[in-house]
Amino acid sequence: MASLTSANAVITLRIPGLFNTPVTLQGFMTDNIYDTPTVEVNQTAMGVDGKLSAGFVFNPIDQTFYIQADSSSGDIFDTWWGNMITQRDTFRCFGETTLPALGTTYTSNNGALISWPPIPTAGKILQGRQALIRWENIVPNPL
Repeated sequence: MASLTSANAVITLRIPGLFNTPVTLQGFMTDNIYDTPTVEVNQTAMGVDGKLSAGFVFNPIDQTFYIQADSSSGDIFDTWWGNMITQRDTFRCFGETTLPALGTTYTSNNGALISWPPIPTAGKILQGRQALIRWENIVPNPL
């Protein structure tokens, strides 16, 4: 039986104009690498006669990455966010998430950095930060 570990996950981002070759994210928080909420794929309407109508709709996909405060990947998001502020423009990104436990690579397309805390929260130790990327789509590809 295959292991369900996510410890061997490999996540890369390519941000044209900043990181033209893919950079690997690392240094994730203790209990989480990323999460992606469910996506609504149909709009529905119930007629007064009790008949349900449905239609497919496109929706963006949010993915939140959880990065330790001392992770070198924080520099990637700091650079991305900082250049957006300096240039007053956005930088799109493309990503890949390889999950050997599932035998699948997920290709993420046309993403935008939606939120990133400018500095880690400081408690007894520095706390991790969360980067939210909103993707146009994520496509699974068997390995």
